[in-house]
Parts: sequence; C-alpha cells; structure tokens
Amino acid sequence: MLESFKRFFSGPAPTPEWADVAEWAGKRALQFKRVHEGEGFVIDGRLDDKPWRMEWGPPQRAYIAGRELRIRMELKLPGDLQMLLLSKPLMDQLERQTYENFTEGLQTQIDTSSPEEMRWLVMFPKVNLSTLKNLRVRYGAVASTGEAGLAWLSGPLAHALEDAASGFLADEPPFVLMTLRGRAYLRMQMAEPAVDDVAAALAVFEIAVAQALLLTGESLSKAREWGNSSASTAWQSLHPDDSSEPPKRR
Repeated sequence: MLESFKRFFSGPAPTPEWADVAEWAGKRALQFKRVHEGEGFVIDGRLDDKPWRMEWGPPQRAYIAGRELRIRMELKLPGDLQMLLLSKPLMDQLERQTYENFTEGLQTQIDTSSPEEMRWLVMFPKVNLSTLKNLRVRYGAVASTGEAGLAWLSGPLAHALEDAASGFLADEPPFVLMTLRGRAYLRMQMAEPAVDDVAAALAVFEIAVAQALLLTGESLSKAREWGNSSASTAWQSLHPDDSSEPPKRR
C-alpha cells in the first residue's frame, strides 16, 4: 500500500529518451520511434530499395536475458537457402539444451514449438569453418547446404565478424545471424543500446545481407563494393541439374 502511495505522488517513471540513438538515426535519414511505455524503440531504414526494421526491447527468445536487439529484412531469397551463425557459447548452450530435451523428455521427433535456432542444429550439417580459423574460435554455423553457408561467411562477412568479436561482441553475448523464409535476421542480447554497438550491429547485418544476395546472383550497390566472385560461383554449383542459366550479377 505504501509503495502505491509513493508511485501516486511521485508520478510516472521517466521514459528513456535514447537521444544518442535517435540522433544517429536522424543523421542517417532513418525513422526512429519509441514504443509504448518506454519498453524500447523501433528504427526503420532502407538498403538500396529494400526496407529493413530494427527493434530493441524485451526479448523474443528464452536464451536472451534482459533486452534484445533484432534486425530483419525481406530479401525474397530462395526458400532452401537456410543458413545460421551463432556465437559459440550460445551454440553450445542450445545444443546441450536440445540434447537434454530429447533424452529427458524421451522425444522421438523435433519439437516444432522450439525456435529454428534449436531445430536447425539437429536438422542441418555444421558448416566446416576450418578455412576460417579466426572465425571458428568464436562462432559456429549450420546450413541447409554447407557450400552455401561457407560461401556466405567467407570474405567480407568473415572479416566483419572477426572485427565484431573484438568489438561489440567481445563479451560473447547470445548472437544469431540467419536467413529464414527468404529473410535475413540478426538477433542479440544487448542490455543497453549503446549507439556505437547499435551502429556496428547494423553494419554487420548489411554485409550479411549483401553476401546472401550475392549467392543468388542478386546485388546491392554495397554488395558490388564488398563482393567476391567465389560467392555466386558456390551457389551456382549447388544446382548442377538446373537447365536454366543462373541469374547474372548486375
């Protein structure tokens, strides 16, 4: 009762402003808005002509504590281009949890109520990161096709993730980068949205998007700047029986 009176006379708690994030978004011509009751914020932007959305607020995954940063973008990727990269501690945690669910619960099939991040660890082969020595120490990956997963992660994205490992991912928070149902996603634990970390996460996401599009023969202006020929070659090699010519890079 006493606490109720205190809240009544003190008024509502101040709403976070995140002025530095809003200022950063404004300088990039991005649309920033706070969500109801100060739970977080949403930023909408575009990469070339393709829209993306960033959200920071309560987590949507049980493996993330506190607050979560997530970014998604519709790319219309092929439905079978399913790739997943996770921070190494998170991959170990989800593999252990999946194993425990199967052994203790006597499950005989994959539980479709589990998030894709867990189901894919069972469904898809691991991407062989032996050629990406700096990457494999901090991350793990699976993909519907190993060649596509390796092509996606090689080159510019590998360099960006290596830099992130000594930057905004230095403490190895839960971190996910994936392509699913034609979209690209980034998801990570972020207790407070420091503007440098938000900007760095978006930069990694943009490179991941560009590399994913290169696998399909599509391109963004940034993909043309970052791209390497091995990516599109690897994707084309996955469909040797396809009689049609694969789309060319523009």
